[in-house]
Parts: sequence; C-alpha cells; structure tokens
Amino acid sequence: MDINPLEFQITDRVRDIVLRFPKAADYFRQRKIDFCCGGNRPITEAAEESGVPAERLLDELNRMMAEHPHTTEGENWLQASSADLVKHIVGKHHRYLREELPEIQKYVTKVSRVHGEGDPHLLEVARLFGELRRELLEHTDKEEAEVFPKMLNWDAGREPEVLGKLQVAIADLESEHDGAGNILKQLRELTEDFQPPTHACTTYRLTYARLEELEGMTFTHVHLENNVLFPRYTEVRDI
Repeated sequence: MDINPLEFQITDRVRDIVLRFPKAADYFRQRKIDFCCGGNRPITEAAEESGVPAERLLDELNRMMAEHPHTTEGENWLQASSADLVKHIVGKHHRYLREELPEIQKYVTKVSRVHGEGDPHLLEVARLFGELRRELLEHTDKEEAEVFPKMLNWDAGREPEVLGKLQVAIADLESEHDGAGNILKQLRELTEDFQPPTHACTTYRLTYARLEELEGMTFTHVHLENNVLFPRYTEVRDI
C-alpha cells in the first residue's frame, strides 16, 4: 500500500509533527503530551505515556490536518534565519512573560490570600508560581544578554571556541526549560487541569485561566527554542 507523504506516520517524532502542523500543539496539550522538552521522541512513545493507542493519535492528527490544511502554510520557522527567529522569540514570548507574569502574580497573591484558608492548595500554587516567575525572568535575561548574541556571533564567524561555549550554555537553558515544565505540570495537577471549583469567584476563575494561558505560551516558546533554534548549534558536526 502506498504511503501518503502528507500524512503523519507511526515513525514520526512529536516535535516534527508540531513543526509540520503547528495546530497539533493544541491537540498535544489536550492529550497532556509534552511536545517541547519531550518532543524529540516517536509518537508511539508519547502515545504509550498518554494511554491512548498510537493509531488513534495518528488518525485524529491526520483528520485535523485534513480539516485545517491552511495551518500548515503559516510561518515556517524552520526556514527562518536564526536572527529572525530570535527577534520573534524576544518580541513575542519574552515580551509576553515580562508583561504578563507581574499581572498573574497579583491574581495569584490575591486569590491565595482570600481563599487560601478554605482551599489550601492555593498557597502551594502561589509558592510555585513565585518560583516559576523568578526562573522565567532570569532565564529570558540570560538568553538575551548572553546566549542569543553568541548564536549570532557563531553565525557570523563560525569560530570553534564560540560554538563550544554556546553548546554548554544551551545545555543549561534546556535544563532550565525542564525545570519550568515541571513546575507547570505541578500547577496543572494542583488546579485539577485549571478547572476552578464551583464556588470560585470571578478573580479565582481568571487566575486559573491566565495560568493556563501561561502554560500554553510557555510550551510554544520552549518548542521554538528546543526544537527549532537550539538544534542549529547543538547538532553541528563539522566546522
């Protein structure tokens, strides 16, 4: 039987599916499948972890792509220069974090103060969010001040000593991504998939909604770095 090259196959990696079909990121989030830090693995492995048969995942993904073919023709960051991709990450994702994290902090602090006695998990949510906020802001500052300039310097001169330092720095960033992902996972578990209780007030509900948006934006941010930008430097073989 002939294989349709436009369809996803059982041998495809999670990250490559998202790169070809960005809307798949929404699907993987719904299935609680990590496509950013854990994206470099075959769909069979992700399916086993999620408890859904791989064939079913592929059927649903291929159906989605058939229904939304235009979403495969948008911004192709695989073809973009590193300079353009860095500009996009800083302008969209880093800006989002710097603007949104302080606002979410206000919501988390208020809700934990007002409702923490009755819903003690909110105290842990507040603690974890404070840790996440600090780590993400330090992370973005490091990328802009140190790592991204090294990338552009390597592109310009391809000097071996620059690449060596860059690869060490990228390994540290990937470890930090893993740490942020673990905190987001804990937040999702504590909030029962960001579903507020029936007694939750409007501020309580908005807090959960903004935390869920933060999770989605962070996953996309990390995906662009781990799966598109970073491999350009970590997978260099010959200089």
